Amino acid sequence: MLLKLEKGFDKFANIIGYITAIVMVLMILNVFYDVIMRYFFRSGSIAMQEMEWHLFSVIILLGISYTLKEDGHVRVDLIYDTLSDKRKAIINMLGVVFFILPIALLIGFGSIDYVIEAYQSNEQSGDPGGLTNRWLVKSLIPLSFFLLIITSIGFFIKNLNVFKGLHPVAPHMVNGEIDIIVNDVHKSEERLHKGDK
Repeated sequence: MLLKLEKGFDKFANIIGYITAIVMVLMILNVFYDVIMRYFFRSGSIAMQEMEWHLFSVIILLGISYTLKEDGHVRVDLIYDTLSDKRKAIINMLGVVFFILPIALLIGFGSIDYVIEAYQSNEQSGDPGGLTNRWLVKSLIPLSFFLLIITSIGFFIKNLNVFKGLHPVAPHMVNGEIDIIVNDVHKSEERLHKGDK
């Protein structure tokens, strides 16, 4: 049951990751267009320049949830890496309960008023030719933290499964990737030594 729940939360986080990847491509295309227009045609658009940081905001805000699913957030690995899988799972679960959920709830609910205010005042860029409807990008703040709450529940369940011994630390996590690379290097070295003989 818990393993199925974990897979469901992982699929949800993967969808967020795909959306973030698409927005990243859009941002790259936007920057490419801006650079070409500015340096080759001596022309530019304030709206397109503002769109760059709007898209960058989307990448950062949505990327928080996907990064948590991938266990890619920064931590003090000096101690963490030396611990057993069960102890790592305990640290991760405590981190969800005492740090991620309270902060995500605080920012998620606390930022709703700013979105409402931006919508009611029809907030827009102060620059001529800039983007309108700034409430759209501001609405990503509460949305992203509510998505983080959902993915943090999945992260908690994943670590609960690790703690129960249902599976080790997932190989797609950073430490698992390093172990896979090291094993591949050792296998390649063994094949080379066998070939020499």
